Amino acid sequence: MAGVGARVRTRLFRVRRGLRDRLLADPDFKTVREDLAARYLHGQGLELGALNLPLRLPAAAQARYVDRKPVPEADWPEMAGQGFAPVDVVDDAQTLATISDGSEDFVVANHVLEHLEDPIAALETFARVLRPGGIAFIALPEHGTLDAGREITTIDHLSTDHAQGPAGSRAGHYEDWVRNVERFDEADVAARARDLDARDDSIHFHVFSRHSWAQLVLHLREHAGLPFDLELVQANGDEFVTLLRRV
Repeated sequence: MAGVGARVRTRLFRVRRGLRDRLLADPDFKTVREDLAARYLHGQGLELGALNLPLRLPAAAQARYVDRKPVPEADWPEMAGQGFAPVDVVDDAQTLATISDGSEDFVVANHVLEHLEDPIAALETFARVLRPGGIAFIALPEHGTLDAGREITTIDHLSTDHAQGPAGSRAGHYEDWVRNVERFDEADVAARARDLDARDDSIHFHVFSRHSWAQLVLHLREHAGLPFDLELVQANGDEFVTLLRRV
């Protein structure tokens, strides 16, 4: 049994590392992020889930690093020794309960929202903690990369998870991940999904494209009063970067 467990962990580490390795293979992806940061970010802000790839900020901007655990390296043993950003604030990205209303000039969330069960709640939280004119700097993996075998999450699905709570769809998300990303044999999917669920594993719960993400933001602005203008959506290799400005 120990051998089986080791093989499963190895497979999971390879899956988690896959998108990161594809990003790092493109030497320009950090340049695009840094250019946008230099043009749009200033003052005091937060970066969520920076891990070992914190955004390099311009001299006019300073960030506190936020993670759900004080030592996030424990969740990413395959990246041991790669220089994780120090965690200044331990908090949940969906709620940021320790952060005061209107206290931040920017929030950076690169490859974070796809890991959240309720990204709409996270957007509402970003709007709460940002000052008017503040920027939410968000990078997401483009559909067709790590999640290529999965369907793009619909606005209806995201809205239902937000209104009713994500518990009802959680098992399905884990099964979708195991079936189409980890690619387990069908007979093993349910058991593997239950194991990930029991461990509260940080999978990609949702899948986005540039178009679907922009449609979501515009839908929430029009129908739910989300106080953001969609400033920019830019392709960046295997990801896309979006900037939302607090109104």
